[in-house]
Formats: sequence, C-alpha cells, structure tokens
Amino acid sequence: MDRPEAGAALKRRSFLATTAVAAGAPAIAAAAPASAAAGPSSGPSEPAPPGAVARLLAVPEAGRGIDWLRSALQVAVELEMSTIPPYLCGWWSIGDRGSHAARLIRRIIDDEMYHLGVVCNLLVAVGGQPRIRAAAPTYPGPLPGGVRSGVTVYLSGLTKSLVQMMMTIEAPEEPLALSDSATHTVGAFYGAVLEGFRSENPQLSGRGQLHARIGSDELRPVETLVDVERSIDIIREQGEGTSSSPADSFTDDHPAHYYAFAEIYHGRQLRQTAEGWAFTGAPVPFPDARPMARVPAGGWPRPAAPVRQLLDRFDNTYTTLLTSLDAAWSDGGARALGAAVHAMRALEEPAVRLMETQIPGSRSTYGPQFHALS
Repeated sequence: MDRPEAGAALKRRSFLATTAVAAGAPAIAAAAPASAAAGPSSGPSEPAPPGAVARLLAVPEAGRGIDWLRSALQVAVELEMSTIPPYLCGWWSIGDRGSHAARLIRRIIDDEMYHLGVVCNLLVAVGGQPRIRAAAPTYPGPLPGGVRSGVTVYLSGLTKSLVQMMMTIEAPEEPLALSDSATHTVGAFYGAVLEGFRSENPQLSGRGQLHARIGSDELRPVETLVDVERSIDIIREQGEGTSSSPADSFTDDHPAHYYAFAEIYHGRQLRQTAEGWAFTGAPVPFPDARPMARVPAGGWPRPAAPVRQLLDRFDNTYTTLLTSLDAAWSDGGARALGAAVHAMRALEEPAVRLMETQIPGSRSTYGPQFHALS
C-alpha cells in the first residue's frame, strides 16, 4: 500500500484532530482497550428499523434516557458504516490516486472510519454493544434510520451522479453554496444525540472502548461529557461543516466533506468572494475513472465463473471485516481490530480486478457488491 504524502501534517481547528491526506489503505494501528469501571450493558443493540430517526427525534427531550441514547447510537453506527462502501468504490475506480479529487475522497474515507470508531466507543460507553455485521447495509438502498429520506445510496465508479449522491448524504442544514431542503440531516441527528448526552449526563464506562490510531486521527475512549462533546463536534465539523467552517478552514484546513465533494462536482475549489461563497478557486479536474456500472439490486446477474470467484472472494473478506469489527468492540480489542485492518486492506485488489472486467455487451465494468454473508 502507498504511504501517506510526505509533509502532509496540517493544522486543524482547536477541537479537531489532524487529518492527513493518505494515499494508501485505511491505516489503523490498534492499542489495547482502555480499562475502567464496568457499566450496565443492554447487550447488542438492535439494527435500526426504517424511520427510526424520525421516531427517535419525535421523543420529547425529557424522555431521551439511556435506552434512547443506545438506540440513537446504533443508528449512528449504521450511518457511518453505510457511507464507506460507496466512497470506497468511487476512490478505487480512480486511475490516478495522486489526483486532487482522489486525495479528497481518500481523506474522507479515513474520516468516516474514524467516525465509526467514535460512535462505537460512545455506544460501549453507555453500556451498549455495536451491531455491525447484522446491520450491514444493502445497496442500492436508503440511508439507515430514514436519514435523508428519499435518497438511494448505490455503488458505482466515480461519476458526477455519484458525487451528487455523496453531497446529498453529507449536506448541512444550511449549505453555503448549494440549496438543500431535505429533512433529518446527519448533522441534525448528531446534534440531537449530543443534547441527549447533555440531558441524561450518563455515567460513562471505559471498559471495552478502543484506543487506536485511525489514519492520522487518534481514537480515544470517551470518559467525560467534555469527551462526548468533542467527539460529536468532530464528526459534525468534518462531515457537513458548520455555518462558519469554510471561513475557518480554507486558510489552513481541509473543507468539510460536503464542500470537498462539491469541489469535485463543480471542478473548482470553494472560495469566498465579494458576493459570497462560490466555486471559483483553483481547478479540481474530474479524474479518469474505471467505468464500474451501478450494482443492481440483488447483485450482478449470472456472472461468469471468474467474476463469481472475485465476487465471492471480496464478499468473504468483507464479511470477515464486519465480524472482526463486531469482535473488536465485544472484548476482542486490539487483536480483533488488527484482523479488521488486514481484511480492509485485502478488499482493494479484488475490487479493482472487478472494475477492470468488462460486462458482456456493455462498455461498463463490474465492481464489488458488498454482500455480507450469513
């Protein structure tokens, strides 16, 4: 795997961890789980049903107790997990990994892996247990819990349409440069989770939480309400940004995910002008990409034997990844997380081979299905 760019150490706002632009597979160096007094556990959290977010947000704030937090955090686990496969497909499809667009997407994938670790730690801290394999997303399909209702998330190579979908997932409630009217944004959901922590102020257990290096971010156990606030602030700021984040970030920092995807879509960096924010900065050329077609519902129909072998190999490795992540936050600790890292790195080779295999009668190619095996 490639190494991160030399000299990629970057300044970040005071509450954000440094995120380097990485050109290799997600680098997660695990340390031993932190130990603390054990808290009560509700066991594995159930996967979120459709519309779960609307129902959670409909609960009066006075009724958002520990069970509400566990349910909301399981939705957060599924949300973070659901974004990684489509982002990976877009990144794997790019031929020139050194291009500006490829580096933007690579950074975002690192962030999403970090966010997944954060919400798993938060769930364990309140006595829950993440369900990752059982709640693995199906593509094409909606975002978990009904966030961004009406949006269909799919897998394909990098196209303008895929970038638009990515922007929709990450869009803030009040974007600076593009209109958006969708309800129940990811940022609004995380805001409600944070208010739930502040209202309930639960006792937080460090037992079973992981301390690890994810890319250039440091995943740490959450042990106080201040830790919770910092963790959720990072997720919201890195993802959708706040109303002021571009002004803060464009001098010495990366743009939030929404604006990074928008730069790829518009082909220009976002800059502040006399009339407001506009995509008038340096060019961001749209990269050449392998022509991976959209994966159809149910997967590729009747693939030839060599394609089926690649698909099976990918899905077996993906299932190992999910199983290892479940184990990591169920007392498996560093060893299980290390197995997940190994599986994550092993996904790229069969994925790219699929993307270089032409679909008969088409100019497009195959790609990974991300099927979790039972």
